[in-house]
Parts: sequence; structure tokens; C-alpha cells
Amino acid sequence: MKKLALVILALVLLVGTLSACGSSNASGGQTTNNSPAATTPAGSAPTAGGSASQAAPAPAANVSGSISASGSSALYPLVNIAANQFKAANPNVSMTIAAGGSGTGLNNVLAGTVDIGNSDVYAAEKLDAGDAAKLTDHKVCLIGVAVIVNADVAATVKTLTSDQLKAIFNGTTNNWKQVGGPDEQITIVNRPTSSGTRALFTKWALGGQSSVEGDTSLQTDDSNALLTTVGNTKGTIGYLALSYLNVASANIATVQIDGVDPTYENIYNDKYQVWGYEHMYTNGKPNAQTQAFLDYMMTPTMLTQAGTLGYGDPSKLNADAAKSR
Repeated sequence: MKKLALVILALVLLVGTLSACGSSNASGGQTTNNSPAATTPAGSAPTAGGSASQAAPAPAANVSGSISASGSSALYPLVNIAANQFKAANPNVSMTIAAGGSGTGLNNVLAGTVDIGNSDVYAAEKLDAGDAAKLTDHKVCLIGVAVIVNADVAATVKTLTSDQLKAIFNGTTNNWKQVGGPDEQITIVNRPTSSGTRALFTKWALGGQSSVEGDTSLQTDDSNALLTTVGNTKGTIGYLALSYLNVASANIATVQIDGVDPTYENIYNDKYQVWGYEHMYTNGKPNAQTQAFLDYMMTPTMLTQAGTLGYGDPSKLNADAAKSR
């Protein structure tokens, strides 16, 4: 089983790499280099979770220099689209946007190898307190995380209790018939420990418990690859940011947790708990061009565009939901 799982995952990752708009970086995340000499057309971007065709605010003009960012794959689609729009208005700016996971982005910005470290979690959850204190947090939007299953499971499993979910991810429950599904082995598709999406899911869906790793667990550091793996492999379960579930798929379905759907309306009303802020960290005060891009990311019109791509608006949280984070 383990060898077969690894073969499946390798094939999925190959397909994901060939189909991605950005090239693959050393950590397995997507990278797009929007430099003046880049061949990527202005305005093009990966469309995971949405389209770049919505109206966008006008970015600041006459910005030059270089801007680089890495980190959260959940935030990558939005940042990459924004970067292309920013680049279109500022042809003399060079932009490199990479994924690779929240932990990677935070360590990169701390080391000074990128200007922005994108993260699904607070820096203190991934770094030592002293290192986290060196970084400046720029919250740009919200991200929800949903449980997803293959369509063969979704036919009978519509909701899981918190206890059932914990039992699946710690390996106690290993066959779908134990939770009302088909007589089929459960295969977990995980993100790596560097992933902020995994950190959010572990904290808010699993109560902080460790997830199973072994013959019934696969792992990928690319959200598109995880989506493809769950869609192509019977008996699988995983979790994804809502920004990757903005387009319906016949191969996968979301599962309720304790009878609650993973929607932003339920997040705003403090009914669904698996969510967090999307952070864009800088190492102290950002340089002028990076500040201009961060300002663009946080304009009201850009936030509206983010909503069409599967992200949430922090201003819509009720008092209880806002206090929870």
C-alpha cells in the first residue's frame, strides 16, 4: 500500500507541476517571477479558487525596484494575481511570488531572502518568540479550511463530528464503514508540518492532536496536488483552504464538522471554527516598493476581489468570532 501510495502521489505531483502557471521551486511550491524581462503575460495568474478577470483597484504608479514573497500556498493565488495587476501598472518593478508553506515564508523573511513572508498563522506559532517579535504583521484577509473527501465517500458521509474527525486523523478509525461510509480503507492526504493550513487544521479541527503518518497517509506541500490526489483516489480525506474550493468539482466534496458547513457566513457568525487570518509579514519596516504593494493588497476594492477568489473579509466577523483569534 505504501509503495502504491507513493507512486500515486508522485504522478499527481508531476501533473500538478506541469499544469501550474508558475514554475516549481526547490521547496515544491509554486513560483512566479514577474520581472521586466519575464515571459508571463501581465495579468495572468494561477486560477486555483477563482479567476483574475474581476475589476481591481488601480495600484500605485511609478513604483520601481524588486519585491519578493514566499510562504502560504493558501494565500498564493490571491498574492500572485495582485502581483500581476501591480506589475501591469508598474512595469519597472520586478516581482517574484512563491509558495512553499507558511513556515518557509516566515523563515525566509526572517533571514532576509524575501521581502514578504506569507503565513496562515501568527509568526509566534512557527518561530521562536524572539524571532517572531522581529517581524511586522500585515493582516490582509481571512482564510477558511475545509475537510474534503473523494466522491465515493461523499455519497454517504456528509458530516463528521469533531471526535470522529480526530479518530480518523490519529488512526483510531481506519475504515469508512466505521463512520457510516463504504467498506473502504481511509487514506489521509496531509500537508507537511511547515504548512500553515495544516497548523490551522490541527489547532481548530483536531484540538491540537498529532495527525497520523504511515501506510495510510500521503503528504504533499502543494495544495493543487492535494486537491488532485483526493479527487483521483478513492477512500481519501484531506483539508484545503477555501480559496482552492471556489470552483465545484464532481470528484470531491466538502464535509460538515458537527453539522456545520465550511462557509464564510458561518465563520463570520462564529459557527465554523477552522479559519485564521492571512498574514503578510515583513522584517521590520518594509521598503517603499514593498509598502506600496502591501497598501494595494489592503485596499477595499482588492478585498472585494479577494472575496470572489475564496477569501474572507475580517470586517464581517461578529464580536465573538473576532475575539476568538
